[in-house]
Formats: sequence, structure tokens, C-alpha cells
Amino acid sequence: MVYNNYMAKKKSEVILPRKSQKAKSSKKTAKKNMNLYSSLSYKHRAKKEANARRRAEELAKLPKEPVKRFFARLHPKRVFKWWFSWRGQKAILKFIAACILIGIIFIGGLFLYYKKDLEEIRLDEMTISETVNTYLDRNGELLWKDTGNEDYRLVVSGDDISEYMYQATVAIEDRNFYGHHGVDFIALIRATLSTLGGRGVQGGSTLTQQLIKQVYFSDEAASANRGGLQRKIKELILSIELEKMYSKEEILTMYLNQSPYGGRRNGVESASQTYFGKSAKDLTLAEAALLAAIPNNPAVLNPYNVYGNEMLIERQHKVLDDMVSMGYITSEEANSAKEVAILDTIQPEANQYAGMLAPHFVLEVKKQLEKKYGISTMRAGGWTIKTTIDLRAQKIAEDAVQVGMSHAYKNSSDNLALVSVDVETSQVVAMVGSSDFFNPTYGELNVTTDSLVEPGSSIKPILDYSPLFMQRDGINYGPGSVLKDENINRLYCAGYSGSCALTNATGSFYGNVTIRFSLGHSLNIAAVKALYINGIDNSLEVAHALGDKAYCEGRDSYGLSIAIGSGCGVRMVEHANAYASLARGGAYKDLAYVLEVKNSSGEVIESWTDKEATRIVDDQVAYMISDILSDGGARFGIYAAGGSQSAGYVIPGVWTATKTGTTTTANSAVTKDSLMESYSTAVSTLVWNGNHDGSGLTSNTHDIARYTVAEYMGRVHSEVYEPDGRWHPGDEPVRPAGIKHLTVNGHSDIWPSWFDASKNSGIAKETLTFNRYNHLLAAECTKEEYKIAVEVTKITDPMTGKDNYTVPEPYDNETSDPCNYVPPTVAISTSGNKVVATISKGSYDITGYTLQVTANGKTTDYNNISIGSGGVVNGYTLNNTESGVKIMITDAAGYTASAEMTLTPTKVDDNSKKNP
Repeated sequence: MVYNNYMAKKKSEVILPRKSQKAKSSKKTAKKNMNLYSSLSYKHRAKKEANARRRAEELAKLPKEPVKRFFARLHPKRVFKWWFSWRGQKAILKFIAACILIGIIFIGGLFLYYKKDLEEIRLDEMTISETVNTYLDRNGELLWKDTGNEDYRLVVSGDDISEYMYQATVAIEDRNFYGHHGVDFIALIRATLSTLGGRGVQGGSTLTQQLIKQVYFSDEAASANRGGLQRKIKELILSIELEKMYSKEEILTMYLNQSPYGGRRNGVESASQTYFGKSAKDLTLAEAALLAAIPNNPAVLNPYNVYGNEMLIERQHKVLDDMVSMGYITSEEANSAKEVAILDTIQPEANQYAGMLAPHFVLEVKKQLEKKYGISTMRAGGWTIKTTIDLRAQKIAEDAVQVGMSHAYKNSSDNLALVSVDVETSQVVAMVGSSDFFNPTYGELNVTTDSLVEPGSSIKPILDYSPLFMQRDGINYGPGSVLKDENINRLYCAGYSGSCALTNATGSFYGNVTIRFSLGHSLNIAAVKALYINGIDNSLEVAHALGDKAYCEGRDSYGLSIAIGSGCGVRMVEHANAYASLARGGAYKDLAYVLEVKNSSGEVIESWTDKEATRIVDDQVAYMISDILSDGGARFGIYAAGGSQSAGYVIPGVWTATKTGTTTTANSAVTKDSLMESYSTAVSTLVWNGNHDGSGLTSNTHDIARYTVAEYMGRVHSEVYEPDGRWHPGDEPVRPAGIKHLTVNGHSDIWPSWFDASKNSGIAKETLTFNRYNHLLAAECTKEEYKIAVEVTKITDPMTGKDNYTVPEPYDNETSDPCNYVPPTVAISTSGNKVVATISKGSYDITGYTLQVTANGKTTDYNNISIGSGGVVNGYTLNNTESGVKIMITDAAGYTASAEMTLTPTKVDDNSKKNP
């Protein structure tokens, strides 16, 4: 039966078409699959129903009351059983997966939320800038790196940092630095677990994160809550972004340039120079390991903090051990580095000004820039300032000051200052503000800029004579003009209370002397008269315009004493510049201290450009002043020692014009300031000598200033200006075309083109009558025969209103004839062969005798005779050939008296006898 069925089935399969076979096979497969699905579905339903029955059975065992049911379900055995059941494990895994998903969404949301706050941060423009301002001289020589009073940073390129420093930093701060992409999540988790587990706080930040924190979030990190979660998230975002933009080497270099290394020092270069006196590229293994140890706790691990030195060495050893574990160095190298007494090599903590060149000048430039750009802007750092100072000239100036101070015993002074200004540009090329910058009492005082120094007579060319020589309506003046040196106390002291007297340094007056003589000898009377003629306000306007801006500035009132540099002060640098204006031919230029300023990005913020000078006085005026001040002869006379060959007044091989100034203490008892200005066609230099506290000196000598000027002016020309081609031996001011040489009122001198002796000189011709014998001005009682008319010149003094006469020698128009002149008398007689003269000398001594003899019709004068005892005329013997003799005597006043007598000759002269 079975067989038949089988065969029938096979038969039917054979008979069925191919298509029908395929359809039948598909139906069988579908039926089979359906049966499988039904089976699985059934099993699932059965399992589900079984679980439901089991849960129902479990619930049935629980109390019916809800609260009891709830706590019953929380029974430890029941929870433990569920926890380790397949159902419990599955639920836990689902919960964890859900938490992770929610965490990812939450963190992603936070990232997106805070990232919008970071849009203004341009990581692609991230740079580590120096906070140090660099000051250079005009030739690019380093003067000072200003680290300020707070933290500072020096920045160097990666090539200028030791490889040891890179390795040590990675080893101690971020071992996985080259393996992460800005954030080390494993380190973060490890640090979190360590902190939560009570095993101490452990850092999880990468070097990249630390760099981000230091650059962008240093203030937040230093706050009370350290910036909280927000800062950390921002750090993570920026760290990841930063790693995309920069290489690991670039990031590490920025980190080393940014990180704190104890005290005020940021950046490895700052630390290396401070602690070891070398560049970061020259660090040894031991030194690099020590520096790498500091950023972890820079306040405590500062090498200058002796209380933290033990901890510092321990951490340095850890750095070395970590370098060994990372394969950077061998154990032998680490042990050798540990044996180095590294703390003994630390440089002493220096004053912030240590190593500064031209310190007074640099600090003056710093002060000016802070005033111009703001203190906060300048102290942010990164500025490069190229100044006008020439380090060669500066060193010469410092040498010269020491030369001068070696003579300070002569007046017991303790200080000296020098400032030098380039004539062509008014750029300050040298400045020594005090003799010793590091003197703890007054060393940082810059006398050249910060002090108002009474200029004494050095103000006269600027304030008095430059305005006087300017062209004006009415009387015009030149070096040959006469301003009488006389007592003018009645006018000078008007309005003064207390004692007042104006004299010259010698205490004498010199009468009708020229301005050349008065200025050359620094007489005071002519200077005061010049100021009076100009008008005080006009003179001050000219002085300010020439460069002495501070002189009497802001004063409500001032008297004629300012003509001689009393009562007002000058700034030395301005005073030197005023003389530079004269050296330039009377044209002013602003003082310059800075040639170029660049910010931290290298952008030029300002640069010096030469501007056309402002004409203040005519070049003829400046030339006349310079001609007087360079005239050694004008100084020679009253002060023989101050003549043309004295050191300082004359610089061998260099044309210079020189003016001194002296001031006294308030009671005029002693000298307190000594100044000397010396200028050439190239440079104007002013030197001050005195005591720092303004106390009096023991002598009024200019020797200290003179020797300083001599040393500086000689060398600065031969060692700086001549090699640079800015000065050549023989250079002198060019004589302006209008200058002319005239003899006026008996004085030969140079005069400006606008001077006309017949029109604007103030000189008038007049005839005065004198006693021809005593040369005094004739009086009513003067005998007519004594009178003589003499042509003189008259000038009415512009201050006193008196007529001042210039009379030829030997006449004196100041003194009237007292009419007490007694002329000499003489009588003549003979005794034997001798002539006898009876003489009465009168008011003056007899200065000359003449015997006139007439013989044989011939008259002969004998001038070599003398009067002997009894009036006998020695030198001639009568020989009976004489027909007459005459004796003539002359007194010291020039009066001649005579007497004569007639004789009878007894023989004719046969020339056989000769008289001497």
C-alpha cells in the first residue's frame, strides 16, 4: 500500500509539467516556513505565558496592601535574585545604554551651547606674545628688556629651546601628549576617580588644555570657583579645535613660551635667562628638568623661594625618572643630572634695572610712551622701541662723567649730569641723568629731564642777546654795540624787598664795553639791559621758541633777575636743544627720543620723520651769538684763566662755542650749580655739576664741568660723528651772506645786514670840551688856554636814560675838571759854563726835559739832558759860541713850560769843540 502510494506520487511528479512542479515546491516551502513561524510564535507565546504565570505566582505571594507590597518587592533577597537574573541583567544593560545615550546627547548639547560663546576666539590667530618691551639704540643695539613690575614673558622660536626642555615637559606634564587629540579622556576619568577615591587630587588636563587655560581662561582659573564646569567644557572644546590647527611641536612651543616658571617669569626663555643666565636653547639636562618641575606649583617651586627648594629638587628628580621611563634618557644620564648641585648655579635675584644701558634715557622714553599710549597698553608688553640714543656716544658720555667726578673734590660736589642733542635732528644721542644710576639715595634722579635747574649765565645767549640782535624798529644791536657796565641797582632792584644788588662776579664795573666783551666775560649788567630793551615777555617768547620751554613757564610774575638765570629753572635737555637751535642757524626742531615703535605683532605704530625746522631768529643773529661764544679772545681779559686755550672752552681740532653758568644758594652766599654748554656744528652738549640736594659747593670752579665737556666733545666727534661722516675736522658755521665787518664807534666787529651806523645805531656825534692837560671834562673854572674841543659819540642808554659818551683816549667824560691843575714852571740862568734850571713841578711830575741852544745862527735841541744838583743841566757845556739857550719841561699831563735867555758869543765855533 505504501509502495503504491509512493509510486503514484512519483508517477504524478513525472506526469506534471515543469511549471506545475515548481509551483508545488513553492507551496511546500511556504507551508514549511509557516509551520516554523507558527512553531516559534507558539513557543514565544508559551514562554511569555509561562513568565506571566510565574510573575503572577510571585505577586500572589506578596501582600495585597500596596505599601507592604512595595517594601516586600524591595526585600534584599528578592532584589539580589532579580539583579543576577537574566531579566535583571538585561534591564541594567538597557539602563546603562540609555544613560550613555543621554550623556552623549547632553554633552553634545553642552558642547554646542558653549561653542557659540567661543566664536570670537580665533584659534587660527593664536600667538604667544612677549610681555617684555625691548628698547634699542639707534643702531639696533639692545639697551634693555623691560620686564615691568609684574609678570613678564620672553618668547622664542622652537629652534631656540633645548630638546631636553621639550622632553622633560612632556614626561612630567603629559605622557600621552603625542597620543591624544587635545583631550585625554582616560586621564580625565583616572583623575576624577583618584580625587573621588580620596587618593589626592590628580591632574587630568593635557598640555593642550593647560595652554588653552593659560591663554584664554587664566583669570577664571584664578577666581574663587576656578571657573567651574563651564570653563572646563570650553577648555575641552578649544583643545580639540587647537589640535586640528597646529602641530604637536607648535603647541608644545607655545606652551613653553606661555607657562609660569616662578615669580614674575613666564616662558622658558625668561626663566632660563633669570635663573641660569643663558638662553633656553643652551639648557643642560639638569637645568631643563628643574625648569620643567616649576609650572606644577610656580609659587612654591620658585627657585628663589628657599622654603620650597627641597620640594623643587624632589620634583626635578621625578622629572628625570619619568624621562627615563619614557626612553628619553638613560638611567646613567638621569643619575648624573641628579648629582649636579643645581641650586648652586642659580643666578642671584637681580634688580629689575640690572643690565640696563643708558638707564636714565630709557626710563624717560618709557615714561613718555606710557603717557602717550597709556600705562596699561605699554605694560601689556611686546613693544619694540628703537630710540635715538647712540650707544657709542652714551658710553663716551658715561666715561666723561666719571672723568669729571674724579675732580669733584675741588668743590665737594656729589653729582654730575650730561645731555647731548644732535644739531641736525634734535635727537637725543646721549644722556647721563646722575653720576651713578645705582646710587641708592639719588641715582635714579634724572637731572636732565626731571629737575628744573637754574641756568645762571648760560641763559644769556638764549634769553637776552638773541632777541637783542634781532632786527627791530629803532636802535639795532650787534656784537660791537656798547651797553655800559655800570651800577643800575636803582632800576634793577625796584620792587624788591630786602637787600638787593646787581654786580658782576668780580664785584667791579667796566664802563663802556661792547656786548662781545660783556657776553664773553659773562658780565651781568649788559644782560639785564638787553632784557630790559627786549621786554621780558618778548624775550621769554623767543627763549621758549628756541627750545627753553620750561624757563619761567607758569610763573605769574618775574623780574629782571631772570636775565642772569636766577629765579627760574630750565630742563637741561631743553636748554641743550635751545643751543642746538642756535647751532642750526636759529631754527627750532622738536626734541626726539624715539625713531620707531612696533607692537607685539611687528606693526609699526610710529616712526620718526625729519621735519622742516621752524625759523625763530635770523641766521645772522645765531651766527653773531656763535661767533662771540667761540671767541677765546672775548673770554680773555678779566678771567685770564678762562682764555682761549682752557680745557672745555676749546676742543682741539673741533670748532665749538661755549657758555658757562653759575648759580648761588638762596642767600647768595655760595655757589650751588655749575653749568657748561658746548656746541659744534654737529652736537649740542650741556653739563651740570652740583649736589643732589641743592646744597652749596665749596668752590665756584667750573673745572668739573670743563673736564667733562673736554672729554666728551673731543671723543664724540672723533669716534662717532667723524666715522659716520656727519662731521669733519674744520667744520664751522657758514657765515651768512648779510654779515658785514665794520668799525663803529671805535670798535671793529661783525654786524648784521640791517645795521646802519648812520641810521639805526643810536650813535650821535657831539663835541665836548676837555682840559687838555688833565683830560677831564672842562668846567666853568677851566682856563681857556687849557681847553680843547674833542669830537665824541653819544649813545643814550635805553635803560637808565643817561647819555653815554665814547671818547678817544685819554679823555675822560665821566669826571669834571676840578680846576686844581697847577702847571709846572721853570727859570733859566747860567753858572760858569753850565746852564741852570730852576723848576717847580706843579700838579704832576716832570716827565721830559729839552735844552734848546742857538749858536752861529743854528738852533739845536738836546733831549738827553738831565737836571742835577742845584738845577744844573747835565749833558751840555757852554763854549761861548751860544747866542741863546732855552729850557723846556713837560709834565705828566702834557703841559710844557719853558724859559729862555740871550747870551753874547765871544768866539766863532770852529767845530773844534763838540757838545754831546
